[in-house]
Amino acid sequence: MYKIGDRVVYPMYGAGIIEDIQLKEIDGASVEYYVMRIPVGDLKITVSTAKAEQSGFRNVYPAETVENIVKNAETVEMSNNWNLRYKENLATIKTGDLSKIVGIFKTLIFKERSKALSSIEKKLMGTAKQIILSEIIVARNTDKDDAEELLTSGIALPV
Repeated sequence: MYKIGDRVVYPMYGAGIIEDIQLKEIDGASVEYYVMRIPVGDLKITVSTAKAEQSGFRNVYPAETVENIVKNAETVEMSNNWNLRYKENLATIKTGDLSKIVGIFKTLIFKERSKALSSIEKKLMGTAKQIILSEIIVARNTDKDDAEELLTSGIALPV
C-alpha cells in the first residue's frame, strides 16, 4: 500500500505524487482511493487502492535510473502498417515500462523526420512524451523545462 507523498507512476498518465487517500461510498460500500497529482498537464487522478497494483502502479524510478533510460533507450522495431504500429505501441505504453516508452518516442521522432506521421501517431507520440516528462520531473524533483532539456539531449537526434 502506498502512502501520501509517495511518488508513483500510473500507466497511460505518467508519474505523480499521492496527495491524499480518500474513502468514498459507492453502492453502499466504502472504497479507498489514491488521489494523485501529475505535474505535466496538472492532472488530478483518483485510483482505487484495490485496483492500483492491477493497473500497473509502480514507484517512480530513482533520478539516475530515469536519466540512464532516457539516454540509453534503443529504438524499437515497428510495423510498416501504421494502424498495426499504433495498436502495438499503445499496448506497450499501457504497460508503463519507461524504457519501452522512451524507445517508442525515439523511434516515432526518427520516423517523423523522414515521413509525416498520421495524426493519431502524433497524438500517441505526445502521450509518450508526457509520460516520460512526468517521470523525469517527479524523479529529479525539477520543472518541465529541465525535463525537456534532458529528454532532448537524451534522444540525440541523428542529422
